[in-house]
Amino acid sequence: MPPTRPSLPVILDPAEPRVRNALFSPPFGLFGKQKLKAMVGRELIWAEAGIESAQYQPASLDLRISREAYRVRASFLPGPGSSVGDRLKALNAEPVSLAGKGAVLEKGIVYVARLIERLELRPNLSGAANPKSSTGRLDIFTRLIVDGGEAFDDVPLEYKGELWLEISPRSFSVRVKAGSKLSQVRFRSRHPQQRDRHSFTLDDADIRKRHLLSPLVDGELDLREGVVLRIDLGGLGESIVGYRAIKNSDVIDVNRLRGYAMEDFWEPIHARDDRRLILDPDQFYILASREKVQIPADLAAEMAPIDPAFGEFRVHYAGFFDPGFGQGAEGRPSARAVLEVRSRDVPFLLEDAQPVGRLVYEKLAGAPDELYGANSNYQHQGLKLSKHFRV
Repeated sequence: MPPTRPSLPVILDPAEPRVRNALFSPPFGLFGKQKLKAMVGRELIWAEAGIESAQYQPASLDLRISREAYRVRASFLPGPGSSVGDRLKALNAEPVSLAGKGAVLEKGIVYVARLIERLELRPNLSGAANPKSSTGRLDIFTRLIVDGGEAFDDVPLEYKGELWLEISPRSFSVRVKAGSKLSQVRFRSRHPQQRDRHSFTLDDADIRKRHLLSPLVDGELDLREGVVLRIDLGGLGESIVGYRAIKNSDVIDVNRLRGYAMEDFWEPIHARDDRRLILDPDQFYILASREKVQIPADLAAEMAPIDPAFGEFRVHYAGFFDPGFGQGAEGRPSARAVLEVRSRDVPFLLEDAQPVGRLVYEKLAGAPDELYGANSNYQHQGLKLSKHFRV
């Protein structure tokens, strides 16, 4: 059992003038690395084995799978008053041990794994999760689940309890073990007047102002409740514009980096004269944006769910961008957004420069003490597969 936590703070009434300045004086927004460490120090984030230094990212915390996992016949949400454990028992879930060398999770099957980390959030703190970049590029579908949860990847204000991860490999069967990191969580501080608020992103007017100070993209700014990104099918000087996953490939160990030959798992997609690509609904693609992007030091960004007006496909499996991502020489954007693409239900025709997604931005609660750096796996990236494949 976790150790005794400190008592919760008294919530003051913001209407009282004598406390208003004190209440609103702390910064609100996403937490950077130093605030994540403070949460660990105050045991708002807790793990029996402790938190490893490698788990900290500039504005998120990597989450680790425990040795306990279950094969389930359907995805689920526990709903109010129910725990994930209760739902697993009701579904007669089959245990899968991830101890030692771990286990192979078969593609097309849904699994639920307990995570090592636990939370004890304060009334002003909530969390949001998403797959890590490498997880998305392997087409592993993951979603965070909490006890009593009514939405995936959402940790409500004042949540106290365990964390679970739904895992469903789509293109490749994968080997995972206790300690594997497939997902990450970020935390947001809000003041009482924001308690029922659901969106914290900058509006288009603010984005335009930021772009004028320092360019967010290397081309013309196109705004539609976020920065519109367009697909590259012309190659931008390169002959390969994407990769299509090869069915019936070998198992991929998620902890084995640069250990696999690209050609055993991916079919290159070459630029065509007509600059078009038909997406097959049974296939998974790695493509890239035409634009190069960069994320300012005081912001983080996320690929927003696809606007239905753009088409019936998905590009945002792992769409979180840390502060400092893509920052190049002389303040110029240097990294393209790599897109994990899957069409829905029917084949879909993509054309070069077609809009495929929106990048939305959110402020950090204070300047971070670390930015996404040059030694990171995907800094200054072009079209790039996950770190599991040899270049």
